Amino acid sequence: MGGRTVLITGVSRDLGRTFARSLAESPGIDRVVGVDVTPPRGDLGAASFVRADIRNPVMAKIIAKEDVDAVVHMSVIATPGSAGARGTMKELNVIGTMQLLAACQKSERVRQVLVKSSTTAYAASSRDPAMFTEDMEPRSAPRTGYAKDVADVEGYVRGFARRRPDVAVTILRCANVIGPRVVSPLASYLRLPVIPTVLGFDPRLQFLHEHDLVSALGHAVANPVPGTFNVAGDGVLMLSQALRRMQRPSLPLPAAAFGGVRATLHRARLAELPPELLAFLTYGRGVDTTRMRTELGFVPRYTTASAFEEFAATLSPTGGRTQRAVGALAERFPARPAMPPSRLAIAGGDDG
Repeated sequence: MGGRTVLITGVSRDLGRTFARSLAESPGIDRVVGVDVTPPRGDLGAASFVRADIRNPVMAKIIAKEDVDAVVHMSVIATPGSAGARGTMKELNVIGTMQLLAACQKSERVRQVLVKSSTTAYAASSRDPAMFTEDMEPRSAPRTGYAKDVADVEGYVRGFARRRPDVAVTILRCANVIGPRVVSPLASYLRLPVIPTVLGFDPRLQFLHEHDLVSALGHAVANPVPGTFNVAGDGVLMLSQALRRMQRPSLPLPAAAFGGVRATLHRARLAELPPELLAFLTYGRGVDTTRMRTELGFVPRYTTASAFEEFAATLSPTGGRTQRAVGALAERFPARPAMPPSRLAIAGGDDG
């Protein structure tokens, strides 16, 4: 399929920029046009850049002017911190998607729409199945935050697919993306010098390596298959296993205390812990990837364990930062008996 022009949103962030640069070098792709409100922080390679806001109807003119026949939407953001506020975040995610789909609707040339979504669409609760398949609904429908945005975005995308049956519309529900360069709420949490956990819970974690994300998107562009697909590395890790592998100390806290933890970490600019992440860190989540392999035809290079291992290898020793972080948390929660650093649970033993 020669002479294709692909438009990619969200190229100011590292993963979007990396994918745009990679796709521009792929056979069968004539041009790649990256779009975002701010310029990318690194080189786009052979891809070109157009500064534009996907919430603006001007997107229809850009798609027409550039003769775009495929659109890859990577502009659904996970934290309000990167957008300025929750209201702005929702506008970028939901209103931006609506405007982008409206622009695609007007184009007679567009024949493929690929949306990077998230397994956050399934939410996380105590009633979840062992593995979610693509046909399952969340047991507790998200009402706020990023999880609600993901649900709304996917709803609008499915509506577009019904209106334009001539367009191959693909949704990739990606597990938490991890890697040495990834910046995300979960990655920031795992990089903390001491890891607060929810007392009495050991959630299941499932990861997708950043290189596999780029490969999955490239595969989906080259092989348009309509539908929704879970994308994740094989296997799961328990949070306790992950902490042992990282050699990171943990600090178990009652669930009610996490509101204070969120505020403390936010003020210190160490991590954002949105509500959907707190639910995930309590109950965990697993997704079935059979359809990814059999219908989409994609097989990740990294398993969940190997993706996490590469991430963990990049972490620096905690050193004195651990004692300072523990002290700050102890001061923040005086009702909880102080836990001296020597009694922290440091990784050791078998993963079991």
